Amino acid sequence: MKVQGKDYRTVWPGAHHSVDMIDQTKLPFEFVIHNCPTHKETREAIRTMIIRGAGAIGAAAGYAMAQAFAEAPGINFWRYAEEARGYIDSARPTAQNLFWATNRVFEAATIANRNNIAANIAMMEAQKIADEDSEWCHQIGIHGNSRIERKPNGASFNIGTHCNAGWLAFSNWGSALSPAYVAHREGKNITVYCDETRPRSQGARLTAWELQNEGVPHFIVPDNAVAYIMSKGVLDLFIVGADRIARNGDVANKIGTLEKAIVAARYHVPFYVAAPTSTFDLNCPTGEKIPIEQRTQEEVLFQTGPNRAGQIEEILVCNRGSPAINPAFDVTPAELITGIITPKGIIKPTEAEILGLFR
Repeated sequence: MKVQGKDYRTVWPGAHHSVDMIDQTKLPFEFVIHNCPTHKETREAIRTMIIRGAGAIGAAAGYAMAQAFAEAPGINFWRYAEEARGYIDSARPTAQNLFWATNRVFEAATIANRNNIAANIAMMEAQKIADEDSEWCHQIGIHGNSRIERKPNGASFNIGTHCNAGWLAFSNWGSALSPAYVAHREGKNITVYCDETRPRSQGARLTAWELQNEGVPHFIVPDNAVAYIMSKGVLDLFIVGADRIARNGDVANKIGTLEKAIVAARYHVPFYVAAPTSTFDLNCPTGEKIPIEQRTQEEVLFQTGPNRAGQIEEILVCNRGSPAINPAFDVTPAELITGIITPKGIIKPTEAEILGLFR
């Protein structure tokens, strides 16, 4: 996708086995490329949300695993790689793409019988993961676009979304926003309503920034205004991403997704989840088994932004001395989901249809 007229992916290989990525903690106020010289820095970028979003985490984790193979000493080569995989996997507990990517790169490298070949194969597999992620998301956009109508008299088709599941959350295109991008490029009249998504405000900061760069009409909506907007019949469709999908169709996504699904059901707004097959966890029977990441209370208590002089600073926005809780995800039951938009088509959130994706 384009930034200031130049095409970018979210994460890509840098020089000397390093990894480059867009620093999402600086957006939308500054556009900064963050360089990670080693797998430990790449893992830390995942943990601190310099890079975030299911597919982007997976791509970054794949590159981090490849970095570990490139860094591994001749003695204890495989032990080093195995320990690195565990360290990378510990960055964030909920995102399925992370573990899927590190395991895939590690398994690909094991076919080599020489250390230098293993390192080369690992990087090739990591690049393949990123490339597939981009293509899968484009296919999600094509399939999801089939649910976006051209309304009579040129009226806008209004799409709600939560958090950021755009190209910043993947290698390219995104999941929940990909249908909007495809529809916009086809000339359909659409408007996207970006749910603010506290505490890190990914909708207000990242989704809105993406849509502005792409020229898609949009509004930022406070988290607690979505029910009001749905009750007035404003939204034609609601699409969210996913960080893990259980075998029965339950979906873990950014905190606040569950309440949006409940409200959508109340006001009969079709509620879709968009995700590549790498986000499905067939070893997880239901959403109750998905671990929910608990993040630091500072994300709730403080916000960052530019002051009047244009300098980025952090300020307290809550009552001084009060503690906060900060669950990063919630789980939406399958029965509240209209359909799951995948690279292979749109399926019902049932175990039978999910298992059918992998046959």
